[in-house]
Amino acid sequence: MGQAWSELFPPKPKWLPADMPDLTGKVAIVTGGNTGIGKVTCKYLLLKNCTVYLFCRTASRAQAAIAELKAETGKEAHFIPCDLSDLPSIKACANEFMSKEQRVDILFCNAGVMTCPMDQITKQGYDMQFGTNVLGHAYLTLSLLPLLQSTAKAHGAARVVTTSSGGHMQAPKGGFDYATLKDGPVRRKKLGPWSAYFQSKWGNVVFAKELARRYGDEMIFSNSVHPGLIRTELGRYMGGFLSWIAHRLAWPVDPYGAVTQLYAGTAPEAASYNGEYFIAFAVVGKARPDTNNPEAGQALWEWIEEQIKDV
Repeated sequence: MGQAWSELFPPKPKWLPADMPDLTGKVAIVTGGNTGIGKVTCKYLLLKNCTVYLFCRTASRAQAAIAELKAETGKEAHFIPCDLSDLPSIKACANEFMSKEQRVDILFCNAGVMTCPMDQITKQGYDMQFGTNVLGHAYLTLSLLPLLQSTAKAHGAARVVTTSSGGHMQAPKGGFDYATLKDGPVRRKKLGPWSAYFQSKWGNVVFAKELARRYGDEMIFSNSVHPGLIRTELGRYMGGFLSWIAHRLAWPVDPYGAVTQLYAGTAPEAASYNGEYFIAFAVVGKARPDTNNPEAGQALWEWIEEQIKDV
């Protein structure tokens, strides 16, 4: 109950974006950087002189966000189209990025969908929430892995920060049933939007821990974060009384939404917490114990590799 309560009602942060070190020369990617927490993350990275790439689906929304960010910061972010629900789009995005940049210091796997209708599936037929939140980000990470490795070798460290949620605690026993991850029999639709969301967030934590386990020795540091109850567009599908309550309890997105992931991605001391799960605000929390199971990490990693091998 203690952590669950503190995740809903955290004390004011002791660390804020202004406490970030100068990021001159560093390159960051923020998925979903056109809105909400992602956009605020881009803002503070730009203010610290980072080169920022915003990955999202819609060019018009990206360009509007870039114009607003420039007005606020005097700095210009860059846009590369990326549809996390379409594996070839992710591959094209990663290739375009690597043709433009020689390094990537921080990858914020920030974008996501929440409780969308169960009839929504990705371009390749995966459950929309798992396909976007987990598989899409995992494929992007693995596509950029050679650049993350060379960056870490040349510059000391690279970081991958994956947005999860306290909702991962509510995932089914064992995290998820692999039979529910792709459209087909009725089993996936029996999940319901909330269960599908919870299992995707469990998958985010497990993947982040497995990445840390596999590549920490190469100075690629990986963490998952729960940003807290933040006022964003993410809950657009909740509706009704639940949405009304959440909106009134939530913290403002600027700056609070970005605090935890910016801490994980930039604070020097956060590098010593490779593989950990951060909660609001910039605090090391405890993920559900079964997310630490190496067998779960291995199984998810192998499943992801199987899905992407022919893209």
